[in-house]
Amino acid sequence: MKIAIIGATGFVGSAILNELANRNHNITAIARNPKETSNATWIATDIFNIDALADVLKGHDVIINAYNPGWTNPNIYDDFLAGSKAIQEAAKKSGVKRFITIGGAGSLFVAPDLQAVDTPDFPKEIYPGASAARDYLNIIKEEKDLDWAFFSPAFEMHAGTTTGRTGKYRLGLENPVFNDEQRSILSVEDLAVVIADETETPKHHQVRFTAGY
Repeated sequence: MKIAIIGATGFVGSAILNELANRNHNITAIARNPKETSNATWIATDIFNIDALADVLKGHDVIINAYNPGWTNPNIYDDFLAGSKAIQEAAKKSGVKRFITIGGAGSLFVAPDLQAVDTPDFPKEIYPGASAARDYLNIIKEEKDLDWAFFSPAFEMHAGTTTGRTGKYRLGLENPVFNDEQRSILSVEDLAVVIADETETPKHHQVRFTAGY
């Protein structure tokens, strides 16, 4: 498959790139500051230049959006929403129908009508980014032209999650996937497995989904 990955130098994007490249797919890696690696064709593109990005995306089978302006970015809320909407518009202009976007876990429901981002103990330092991802989920839910899927990671999916790549996971939709210890956890390597599996064998169409052990 010919796959475009936006945000390919990031924590999540680079893991997805490695997993798909190891499966021998043809990868176009899109980033503001591209790397030079043998497992992808790297292209520097400004995501806010919608026409230029659409031209780069044309001809791919799948677009994977792992854009994140950075959790320490003081303007993350506005930048995340603006960037996500620009990428969505470029995807539509490109003519590529399949669009997988990575959001946050904060919009998962921990009780009826209660999302994690609205709970008292939700970490304040990541609230702006999590709130932006939740608001973007509500935006993309209105998208009718793209065959989109929005992925929410597990609550524990960060650099300190050391399980590595197991190739095993369980899927969910609106609620977190908890293990026997009532932890919602998934390594970034297994997140990449989830996204690669969804890329190769689509199961989720115009819906949000999640995964955990």
